[in-house]
Amino acid sequence: MKKILITGGAGFIGSHLAKRLLSIGDHEVHVIDNFDNFYSQKQKDGNVAGVKRVGNFHFYNIDIRDAQALSTLPRVDAIFHLAAKAGVRPSIADPKVYFDVNVAGTQNLLEFAKEKSIKKFVFASSSSVYGVNENVPWNENENLQPISPYAASKLSGEMLGHVYHKLYDIQFLALRLFTVYGPSQRPDLAIHSFFRKIKNGDAINVNGDGTTDRDYTFVG
Repeated sequence: MKKILITGGAGFIGSHLAKRLLSIGDHEVHVIDNFDNFYSQKQKDGNVAGVKRVGNFHFYNIDIRDAQALSTLPRVDAIFHLAAKAGVRPSIADPKVYFDVNVAGTQNLLEFAKEKSIKKFVFASSSSVYGVNENVPWNENENLQPISPYAASKLSGEMLGHVYHKLYDIQFLALRLFTVYGPSQRPDLAIHSFFRKIKNGDAINVNGDGTTDRDYTFVG
């Protein structure tokens, strides 16, 4: 049986991942979350309830900035690090907290992996690290030009992973996700907003001239 740790497991992507791992069997899933108030805890409680209906798992109310609390967690075979302060615009208003959570928190988890000899680490990065690079479609080898504290914090997390891979042989994989959508999506994101307005019979706001293109990633 593989033991898996998911950070941010009460959130949108994390709860889907937990359900998936439990549904395919042979996994012992450990979930941590601190129920950050970026959006309703009621929705996160519903996410956790959905995971419980699929299978047994271990839940810990832990903030990834608390290295001492992390050190009490059991050794696992792999870490899926999804916990983060999300959102580009809020990061501009309060950059310090984004670096506290997304950079210092990520380093705490990499230290945890080092101390517990955990060699597999998957990190939820973001397509925002590409920034203002106009050479589309992008590929992994593009020049990265982040233009928000959120994007810079995600790129910093990738660089920390590179360091811990080189120093401690941790297999670090960064997924540059393009706005993930699907059931239980975060309410601040565009597709959630569109469907909510369609359901309520409200008009959808159009910004610019309507010609903007955007890539999305389905949560499944």
